Amino acid sequence: MWRVAAVRTLRGGGAGAPRAASGAAAAQLRRRLESELEDIRGAGTWKSERVIASRQGPHLRLAGGGAGIINFCANNYLGLSSHPEVIRAAVEALEKFGAGLSSVRFICGTQSIHKDLEEKIARFHQREDAILYASCFDANAGIFEALLTPEDAVLSDELNHASIIDGIRLCKANKYRYKHMDMQDLEAKLKEAQKHRLRLVATDGAFSMDGDIAPLREICQLAQKYDALVFIDECHATGFLGPSGRGTDELLGVMDKVTIINSTLGKALGGAAGGYTTGPKLLIDLLRQRSRPYLFSNSLPPAVVGCASKALDLLMESNAIAQSMAAKTQRFRSKMAAAGFTISGKDHPICPVMLGDARLASVMAEDMLNRGIYVIGFSYPVVPKGKARIRVQISAVHSDEDIDCCVEAFTEVGRKHGAVL
Repeated sequence: MWRVAAVRTLRGGGAGAPRAASGAAAAQLRRRLESELEDIRGAGTWKSERVIASRQGPHLRLAGGGAGIINFCANNYLGLSSHPEVIRAAVEALEKFGAGLSSVRFICGTQSIHKDLEEKIARFHQREDAILYASCFDANAGIFEALLTPEDAVLSDELNHASIIDGIRLCKANKYRYKHMDMQDLEAKLKEAQKHRLRLVATDGAFSMDGDIAPLREICQLAQKYDALVFIDECHATGFLGPSGRGTDELLGVMDKVTIINSTLGKALGGAAGGYTTGPKLLIDLLRQRSRPYLFSNSLPPAVVGCASKALDLLMESNAIAQSMAAKTQRFRSKMAAAGFTISGKDHPICPVMLGDARLASVMAEDMLNRGIYVIGFSYPVVPKGKARIRVQISAVHSDEDIDCCVEAFTEVGRKHGAVL
């Protein structure tokens, strides 16, 4: 045995050494992967990961010494990721309920805090019941397959989040895709889908790449006209859109007309992880029996549940945090427009600075970092080809000075690269 180990060590294959598969098939795979990765680099769409060495917040410290960086690209809309009460709630849950359940919910993984949080989510959204998932990606992967059959139809906005698209692919319903927020096209598709038993219109409430908000009033009117149900993904709305932060259905006055809401705990509601579905109790009961991501995934860790539960408490006690973002969002959007930039969307803290060219977006984002502003360039396949942008996200904990520094840096970098005059 020791002789084999010695030979491996001499060949560079000792214990702990990285190993590569050998053989013709492995070599062919390696060549293909190298070529594909080189194409990504050549197109200027390579996505590097910056390593953060501090808490998530409006100001960051990066690994390697980058300190005092102003962060404008997190989904930390309400600044609750580092809120002292949220952190304290996580610690208390960790100490009382442990690190995790080592099990799925129906076997040995449901604690009282899971049931309490589900009840709180349903109450927040004014729905009958709710069910927790490891992420909203899982919630979207679990809803359509469990609910829809080959007798049914789902009608999806063409720019819906990838998790909605993937979830719809998993189900056997008849699939219709309508043009982005185009109500004439949706109506045409609803007419075509009348031959199916159940019709479900699926849309993001707020679209994460463009910062625009679905026309839910019109969608709900069409759904009522053609006897369809409405599903919305509220990941980029829950906690801060609407008078009390309940989302786009509250913002647009259609809370009683939207049947199903999927959303996340990993953005405005503490920023850790987790997702959920909320809606009719019978639907939630069905998901507990048939939703594969729920049945086959470990339950949420207690610390995550504690974070989200405290975040909801803070929101239901006061809407002050949620409402503080509107003025800051308007400040950034108006100043950037005055500087000559095109900002997609309207009145949403997602503020995409449209540049078009992928390489330009990447280079400008790096120059922004050199000026102390953390932003990221978005390009294909995250967004369509020719629509590269730098997505800026405003948080309730950004100061006016933070926002003005960001605009000033964008103006300098934009002029350097010819993006603005």
